[in-house]
Amino acid sequence: LSLGLAAPPTVRIVHSGLACNIEEERYSERVYTIREGETLELTCLVTGHPRPQIRWTKTAGSASDRFQDSSVFNETLRISNIQRHQGGRYYCKAENGLGSPAIKSIRVDVYYLDDPIVTVHQSIGEAKEQFYYERTVFLRCVANSNPPVRYSWRRGQEVLLQGSDKGVEIYEPFFTQGETKILKLKNLRPQDYANYSCIASVRNVCSIPDKMVSFRLSNKTASPSIKLLVDDPIVVNPGEAITLVCVTTGGEPAPSLTWVRSAGILPEKTVLNGGTLTIPAITSDDAGTYSCIANNNVGNPAKKSTNIIVRALKKGRFWITPDPYHKDDNIQIGREVKISCQVEAIPSEELTFSWFKNGRPLRSSERMVITQTDPDVSPGTTNLDIIDLKFTDFGTYTCVASLKGGGISDISIDVNISSSTVPPNLTVPQEKSPLVTREGDTIELQCQVTGKPKPIILWSRADKEVAMPDGAMQAESYDGILRIVNVSREMTGTYRCQTSQYNGFNVKPREALVQLIVQYPPAVEPTFLEIRQGQGRSITMSCRVLRAYPTRVLTYEWRLGSKLLRTGQFDVQDSTEYTISSLSRDSYGIYNCNIINEAGAGRCSFLVTGKAYAPEFYYDTYNPLWQNRPRVYSYSLQWTQMNPDAVDRILAYRLGIRQAGQQRWWEQEITVNGNIQKGELITYNLTELIKPEAYEVRLTPITRFGEGDSTIRVIKYSGKKTFVYKQMREFHCGFEDGNICLFTQDDTDNFDWTKQSTATRDTKYTPNTGPNADRTGSKEGFYMYIETSRPRLEGEKARLVSPVFSVAPKNPYGATNTAYCFSFYYHMYGQHIGSLNVYLRLKGQTAIENPLWSSSGNKGQHWNQARVNINPPTSFQLIFEGIRGPGIEGDIAIDDVSIVEGECMKSDQPANNLRSGAVGTLAHIRLIPVIILMSVLSHQR
Repeated sequence: LSLGLAAPPTVRIVHSGLACNIEEERYSERVYTIREGETLELTCLVTGHPRPQIRWTKTAGSASDRFQDSSVFNETLRISNIQRHQGGRYYCKAENGLGSPAIKSIRVDVYYLDDPIVTVHQSIGEAKEQFYYERTVFLRCVANSNPPVRYSWRRGQEVLLQGSDKGVEIYEPFFTQGETKILKLKNLRPQDYANYSCIASVRNVCSIPDKMVSFRLSNKTASPSIKLLVDDPIVVNPGEAITLVCVTTGGEPAPSLTWVRSAGILPEKTVLNGGTLTIPAITSDDAGTYSCIANNNVGNPAKKSTNIIVRALKKGRFWITPDPYHKDDNIQIGREVKISCQVEAIPSEELTFSWFKNGRPLRSSERMVITQTDPDVSPGTTNLDIIDLKFTDFGTYTCVASLKGGGISDISIDVNISSSTVPPNLTVPQEKSPLVTREGDTIELQCQVTGKPKPIILWSRADKEVAMPDGAMQAESYDGILRIVNVSREMTGTYRCQTSQYNGFNVKPREALVQLIVQYPPAVEPTFLEIRQGQGRSITMSCRVLRAYPTRVLTYEWRLGSKLLRTGQFDVQDSTEYTISSLSRDSYGIYNCNIINEAGAGRCSFLVTGKAYAPEFYYDTYNPLWQNRPRVYSYSLQWTQMNPDAVDRILAYRLGIRQAGQQRWWEQEITVNGNIQKGELITYNLTELIKPEAYEVRLTPITRFGEGDSTIRVIKYSGKKTFVYKQMREFHCGFEDGNICLFTQDDTDNFDWTKQSTATRDTKYTPNTGPNADRTGSKEGFYMYIETSRPRLEGEKARLVSPVFSVAPKNPYGATNTAYCFSFYYHMYGQHIGSLNVYLRLKGQTAIENPLWSSSGNKGQHWNQARVNINPPTSFQLIFEGIRGPGIEGDIAIDDVSIVEGECMKSDQPANNLRSGAVGTLAHIRLIPVIILMSVLSHQR
C-alpha cells in the first residue's frame, strides 16, 4: 500500500455490560469495576488500513484461568457470570503489519462479599478439661471480599465499640490487618453470655448488601470431641461392603461431621449419612486413610482416622539360581540349586507360602531348606535350597502363596527341575537383522530364546537412551517377539533383547542386537503454493527435497492435471524447477511435482491462477454517513485493491448488498476505467438505505480470468450526529471516532485537550463551566475541551494540532491559491475563562504559525460558530490553543470542525444543494497520512 493511505493501527477500549463503576483515571490506569456474576463486555475500537487484526489477552489472573487456554480474536470480549479469578488486566492488541502493534489495556476489578464466619477461641492454653479454664474468650470474624471488608459487632441489639465496655476489646491482628476482626471478652461476666452478631460490609459498593452471622455464647459452649466405632486398621476382601461410624461425644453448638480421604476425594460410590460412611463393593483403589472431622467453629476441629486395607495377591514370579560357589550356569548333580518364588501381597504380614514336590507337601529339612526372606529386603519372597542335588530330586516343585484371612484366591507357581533344565540362550535369525521396513507398516523384531524354562525377554534401545514405542524404557515379551504398529522414521536404530531373571535362570543376562531400518518417502516443500499471475507473463515453480530414505535413486515428474510435462532424476541437487515463459488461459490449473524413492512419493502442488486478490475495505472514512434524510441514508463505501498489479487489469467490481439477516443478495457491476494504482482509494456511494437497518456488502473484483476473491463487511447506521453532505472537497470532524480525526496533542504545551461526552464525564466535574451537551445537543456525542481544575495554573496552554492537509492547485500552472472556508463551534462559559486562539501552520522550509482567530472571556452557556476564509499556498495544519484563566471555572470546548472548498457563505444556510446520489470529483484536499487519492466512480446502487 502507498504511504498515503496505509495507516498503522490505533486502538481504544470502550465498555458496556453491567459495570458498577468506571474510573477514567487520566494519569494512571483505567479501572472497570463489576460485581461477581454480572456480564463483562469490553469492545476494542480500532482504526488503520489494512483493517487490523484484533486480539484480547489477559494477565494478572490466577494460573488456572488461562482465558479458556486461548485468546479472543474479535472486537468484543464478553464474559457472562464473571468470577473473582477473572479479574485482572485485559489487553486489546491490534496489528496490521504496519508500524508497531497498538495496545491498550483496562484493569477489571471484580467485587464480591462472601458470607462471614465466626470462630470462637480461648487464650493460649486452649481448653484443659473445661473450655473456660482461663475465662477469656476470643470471637474471630472473617469474610472474603473485594474491596476489603469492614466489620462491626453487636451483642444482642447493642453495637459494641472499642472502649464502650471495659470487659470488651475489639482489634485486628497485626499480621492479617483488614482481613479479620477479633472481639476479646476478658474474664467472662454473666452479661457476656449472649447472642453475638458480626456484620460484614463493603459499604454497598456495586449494590452488594451487608452480610451478617450470629453466634450464641453460653456456659455450655465447648469445642467438639468424637470417637470412631471401628477398628484401625480395617482389613477387608475386595467386593465387601464396609461401614465407618463416627459419633460426637461433646461440643456445643452441635458439631457438623464430614469424612475426608488422605489420598484425594472420596470414592464416587460412597454413601454418606451424617457421621456414617458406607463403601459398597470395595476395591483396591478404595484403600487408604479415611478421617472423620467434627467442627462447630469453637476451638480446633476434632479429627479421628482409620486405615482401610484391601487384601490382594498378584504378580507371581520365580527364578532358578545354580550353585553360587561355582562359575557354571548349569544345574549339576552333587551341587546346590535354589528356587525362589515372589508375589505382591497386601497386607504383607498375612502372606504364607507352602511348598510341594510333585503335588506332595514339602517340609524344611537339612537337604531341603525352606526360608522366607526378610520382608524389608525382598518382600513377598520364599526360597527352596536343594543341597547336594540328587537324581531323585528331579521333578516339579510348586510354591503356593496364600493370605491367612482367606477370601483371596491362592497363587500357585510350578518350577520343573530335570536334566533338560538348562540356562537360556539368545540368537537372532539371520534374515531378521538388519530389518528393512516402510514408515506406517507393522513390524516384528525377533529374538529366538532357547533353554528351559524360557525366561521373560526385555527389549530396549541399544543405540540411545530413548523410550520404546509404548513409552516405557523397557518392553516385556514372553515369546521373544517385539511387535511395533505404525512404524515411524524415529524408530530407526539398534534394539537390544536380553533375558530377565524372572521365570528363568538367575544368571548373567544373555543379550542380542537387532538393527531396524525405516524407509520413508521424500518430505518436500512447498507442499502447496498459490501463484497468481496475469496472462502473457512468466512464472517459475520450484520443488525441494528436505528429507528422504533411501536418498539415492530419487526421480521427479511434473504434471498439469493428469498430463505429464517432464521427468528426470536427481544427481547431486536437491530441487527441481519448471518454468512457464508466457501464461495463457490453458496454462492455469494445478501443477504437481512428484519426487519418488523406493518408499513412495512426496508432492509439491502449485495452484496457478489469474484470480484477482480481494479488495480491502477502508473503515476509517470520515463521517461515511451522509445525505441523512428522515427515512433513508446514504453511505460512502471506500476500499483499496490488494496487489492490483499481480494479475490482469481489473475490469469491474461486482457489488452485492443485502439487509443484515436476509438471504438474498442484490448484485450489480461497477465498471472500472483505466488501471487501479496500489493504495488508491476507490469510493462508491450507496444511496437510499433504509434507516436504521444495517447492511452486508460484498465486493468481488473481475478480470478477464473471471471473478477474484471477495470481501464482505457490515455497514451500520449510527444516528448520534447530524451529518453534513459528504463531498470529496470537504473535511468534517465531530470528534466521534476513536482517533479524533487524526488530531494530535502538541508535545511543547503544558497539558492536553480531553475528549469528552456529557454521558461519560466524571461525576465530580466542576459546575458552572463547560458544555452540557455536544454541539448538536446530544448527551452521547463527543467534543474536545480543556480541564482547568487543579493542578492546572493560570496561563498554562493546551494545543491540539490537526492532520496535514495537502492543497492541489486549481489550474495546471498553479498560479491561483484555492480558497477554503474553515469553521468550528466553540463553547466558553464560566467566570474564569481564559483565551482560545487558532493558528494556521504552513509547511515550508520552516513551519510558520500565523494567528487566524482569537477570543477571550465568558461567552455564555451555549455553542458559538466561528468562520474564517483561508487561502493557504501550500500544505497546512490548524492549531487550537486553549489558555487557562485565573480559576477552575474556565473550561473551553470545541466541536464540529470543518474545512470546505470555496469561500464562506454570507448567510447561515448550509451548502447542501447537491442531488441525491451525486458524487464529487477527485479530492482537492488530501489528508496525509490518511487519504492520498480518491478515485470516484459515478454509479448509484
